[in-house]
Amino acid sequence: MSAPAAPRHRKPHLPHKHCAACGRPFAWRRKWSACWESVRYCSERCRRSGAPR
Repeated sequence: MSAPAAPRHRKPHLPHKHCAACGRPFAWRRKWSACWESVRYCSERCRRSGAPR
């Protein structure tokens, strides 16, 4: 007998925001769980540039 299938991880229900620099949407990540309210940028590159494009 084979092992029962593990439940699939579903991402559509994760919260989304738009990047303050590039305007692209990005989703919640586990590393942002403690500071999600203060996250403004989708990447380190956008955070460094800071200025809206």
